[in-house]
Amino acid sequence: MQFLKPGSGNWRSKQELPSESFVCGYCNNLISSNKGYAIGALGDGSGKIVGAAYICTHCSGITFFAPSGVRYPAPALGNTVRHVPDDLDALYQEARRCTGQSCYTAAVLLCRKMLMNVAVHQGAKENMKFIEYVEYLSNQGFVPPNGKIWVDHIRKKGNEATHEIALMTEADAKNLMSFVEMLLRFVYEFPGLVPASDG
Repeated sequence: MQFLKPGSGNWRSKQELPSESFVCGYCNNLISSNKGYAIGALGDGSGKIVGAAYICTHCSGITFFAPSGVRYPAPALGNTVRHVPDDLDALYQEARRCTGQSCYTAAVLLCRKMLMNVAVHQGAKENMKFIEYVEYLSNQGFVPPNGKIWVDHIRKKGNEATHEIALMTEADAKNLMSFVEMLLRFVYEFPGLVPASDG
């Protein structure tokens, strides 16, 4: 998706809004905007603003703050990790995009799939049970000693997202995305930073 150059927004009839600071879900910059379109309370004549669409001062993308308090798009959770194989990075970026659209259950399921794929990339056999993949990563030293509690947490959350009706929350997704990001840094990024001549 292509956006306008900074400051060249062509939105028509922009309104002055109460200033709002937020991280733009398109360009990931922390911005403060007071331009956009207000959503007023219907039928009460008060003129009260109950939601708004703010225009990013950097990329001119529009962020919608719904009356319910939810905003679209939210910034994606997690950070870019270098030296990750393309197929794993595609899964990781997909999980990040899910969090930016408040699709937290989908993000948790993708994190579960990523753990299985990382384990296979690191020598685990295919078609094992999920818990066996998680234990493989732990037993092979890919999880720090004090990270064993995370192994069990991911197993439980992965099972909930897969086998139960319960929806995952932003906190669930944030926890699992943080763990997956740490794992990708430990397994791929840190070794990739060492010059080949030192190996």
